[in-house]
Amino acid sequence: MTTFAAPTLVTVGKSKDGSDIRLSVHQQGQGPAVVFCHGFPELGFSWRHQLSAVAAAGFRAIAPDQRGYGASSAPAAIDEYGLTELTGDLCGMLDQLGIERAVFVGHDWGGFVAWAMPVLHPQRTAGVVGICTPYLAFPSLDLMRMMVGGEDERFYILWFQPPGQAEAVMDPQAELLFERLLRGGVPIEQMMTRAFVGGKLDMNPFRRLNELEGLGELIVTEDELAHYSEVFRRTGFRGGINWYRNIERNNREHPAIGTQKLELPCLMITAEWDAALRPEMAAGMPALCRDLEMKMIPKAGHWVQQELPAELNAILIDWLQRRFR
Repeated sequence: MTTFAAPTLVTVGKSKDGSDIRLSVHQQGQGPAVVFCHGFPELGFSWRHQLSAVAAAGFRAIAPDQRGYGASSAPAAIDEYGLTELTGDLCGMLDQLGIERAVFVGHDWGGFVAWAMPVLHPQRTAGVVGICTPYLAFPSLDLMRMMVGGEDERFYILWFQPPGQAEAVMDPQAELLFERLLRGGVPIEQMMTRAFVGGKLDMNPFRRLNELEGLGELIVTEDELAHYSEVFRRTGFRGGINWYRNIERNNREHPAIGTQKLELPCLMITAEWDAALRPEMAAGMPALCRDLEMKMIPKAGHWVQQELPAELNAILIDWLQRRFR
C-alpha cells in the first residue's frame, strides 16, 4: 500500500450538543498550505498520491478525513453536515495548525466544499482547485426528481434522502461497493449503456451492486481496497450520506455559492470519461471565475486523482508553483 502520512486528531470546533468536533488530519511538507478535500465515499487517504508529490514541490500538503468520515467526528444530527459546518471545520483546522490562508483542492463532494470556501470564508482562501467538480450551484432535488420521473430509487441522491434507507443496503456491502466503484474510466458511451435498466435511466448503482459488473480496471491495490473496506465496515456510510441530506438547506442558506463571481486564482481539472461530473458541466466557469485555468485529462474516469496521479499531479504542481511560490 502506498506510504501515507500518519494522521493526527485536531479539534476544530463544537457540535450542537457541545461535544468536540475532531478531524483526523494527514499532512506532509512545509511551505504554502494546500488542503485536499475528498468526496463520497472517500477518505483523506484518497489523496495519498498527491500529498507526497505536493510536499516535495515545496508546499504543506494537508488531507483531513472530513466530518463523518474515517477517524473524524460523526455527530448524529443530520443538520450537522451542511456547508456551514463543513467549511467551518476547515477554518477550525487552519486555526489549530497555525495557518492563515490555504489553497483548497476538492474532488467530488469535496469540490463543492472547496468552491464554497472563497464565498463563505474569503479571508482564509488563497485559491481553489476543482477536480471533476465545477463551480456551480448544487442541482435541486426537484430537478433530479424530474430526471427520473419521480421514481426516487432511480437516482442515488434522492434514494439517500430518507434516513437509514441507503445505510441499510450499503453498510453490509462495503467491500463489494469499493470493488465495483474504484475503477478506471471507460468511454462514456460504454458507461451510459449500464445506466438504463428496463429502458429507464437509472442513476443509482448503490442499490443494485450485486447486479453490476465492474467497468474499467481496478485503480487500487488489494491492500488499498482492503483499507477502504475496513474503514467503512467500521464507520458505515451514514456520515457521508448526511452531506446529501443537506442539499436543499445549502441552496437555501447559501445562494451565492455557484453564482457569485470569484476573483481569486482558480484551476479546474476535468476528466474526459467522468460519467458523474461531465467536463461540459464546467463550460460556464469562465464567466464566474476571473482568474481561471482549465485542463482536461484524457481517458480518465471520476477517480482521476487515484487513476492517473502522475498526470494530475503535473497539472496541479505546475499551477501551484506558478501562482503560489
